[in-house]
Amino acid sequence: MTKEELIAKMSASAGITKVAAGTALEAFTAAVSASLKKGQRVSLVNFGTFSVSKRKARTGRNPRTGEPLKIPAARVPKFSAGKELKAAVK
Repeated sequence: MTKEELIAKMSASAGITKVAAGTALEAFTAAVSASLKKGQRVSLVNFGTFSVSKRKARTGRNPRTGEPLKIPAARVPKFSAGKELKAAVK
């Protein structure tokens, strides 16, 4: 599903315009991004939890040359699905 398809579904389901649904989706993603940037978790009960995970620095290999290279430590976003979302996918 693309972003446009999601906006169309949100619009039809909520009975609002596509512009309003697009604005709501943008506001949601901005709020989640801002919270994760601060290191906070975002929990949506029965849907899932967005959080930030720390990845340690490690050594990798260049697949073309086989030469070892250092991959720096990083903070990465993580999503854990909730109980209802897992059940809906089964």
